[in-house]
Amino acid sequence: MPMRIAVLGAGIVGLACAAELLRAGHDVRVFDPAPASGATHAAAGMLSPAGEAWHGEENLLRLGVESAGLWPEYAAWLESASGVDVDHRRAGTLLAGRDHDDVQVVRRTLDLLAAHGIEYEELRQRDLREREPELSTRVCGGAYLPGDHSVNPRRVSAALLALLGDRVEHRNAAPSTTPSPLLAPGEDRPASVEGVRTEDGRLVRADAVLVATGHQLPPQVPQRRHVRPVRGEILRVRPPSGQAPTQTIRALVHGEPVYAVPRAGGEVVVGATQEEHAGDPMPTVGGVARLLDAARTLLPGLERAEILEVLARHRPGTPDNGPMLGPTGVHGLYLAAGHHRGGVLLAPVTARILRAHIESGSPDAANAFSPSRFDTSERMSRWTSLSTAN
Repeated sequence: MPMRIAVLGAGIVGLACAAELLRAGHDVRVFDPAPASGATHAAAGMLSPAGEAWHGEENLLRLGVESAGLWPEYAAWLESASGVDVDHRRAGTLLAGRDHDDVQVVRRTLDLLAAHGIEYEELRQRDLREREPELSTRVCGGAYLPGDHSVNPRRVSAALLALLGDRVEHRNAAPSTTPSPLLAPGEDRPASVEGVRTEDGRLVRADAVLVATGHQLPPQVPQRRHVRPVRGEILRVRPPSGQAPTQTIRALVHGEPVYAVPRAGGEVVVGATQEEHAGDPMPTVGGVARLLDAARTLLPGLERAEILEVLARHRPGTPDNGPMLGPTGVHGLYLAAGHHRGGVLLAPVTARILRAHIESGSPDAANAFSPSRFDTSERMSRWTSLSTAN
């Protein structure tokens, strides 16, 4: 049965969820004063579950691989439905290490990929240069990841906004909740949402409210304390004609992480800074200098590139770097937050997961990314401390 659903937040995650719910026949409204202007605007657009793989984050790797598998069909649907070319590139990604220590880190990533059956091809220095002639001759080694692709997040968000049309309201709103009723001893019934209240005081009633507001969650979300801002800086540059890389490159340069992502029109997005930072996300001289030094070492053709843009935005981080997807414990209030570096990659699978939660109205006990997982961990930690103390 169609539902009235309000989505708070119009970054790529919120927009993807709204489009999925609209496609399923629901009455959707989206609220954001500046759609697609946060982390989505600065994102490089890497669809890179293998390149982002890290020991101890196996659940996140599996989720990323699942979502990467959805992207070819998802990108084709977006382009067909909206008429916007999202610049989906399927040439694969190169991992590279500038020195031998960097290559050892790359090989540890490859060991993890091998354990999960993810395809890769280890490459020597000469092989890397054959695949990407713009790479420095001093790069020592690396690998090719055929399943790691890229899109342009700005074009993806433009396509989603075109599909949603006037269902997107350029204004702030917050969940409107009703308190828990008085209960008999032993009963437990959570508060529930009645809709959202806009900044001018208007109540928009909804059967469900989905919060996808990045690192800034409203106070009605019980798990808001588990999301923190992590600043990232990026550059958009345009190298001289013929000197842009032909595929995404992720690298370590003397231990400094850097990536270069080609886009239509000869542009290249350079990034990888990451800093715990609670203030405004402003670019810094130190961060930009590190990016430029690493990028020029990796790709000498960038030495004469034109700088088009320097940006900083906050990514939403969580204690385990995984997103929070599903019910919050407040009846009718759902969360899609904490995607950290994976918002673009995880958008299609997040949309499917949240649609399933909202339509079923019940939590999924097997959900490794339940918003309540950190609360459970805290309770277990307190219980263990008390047991030890006694």
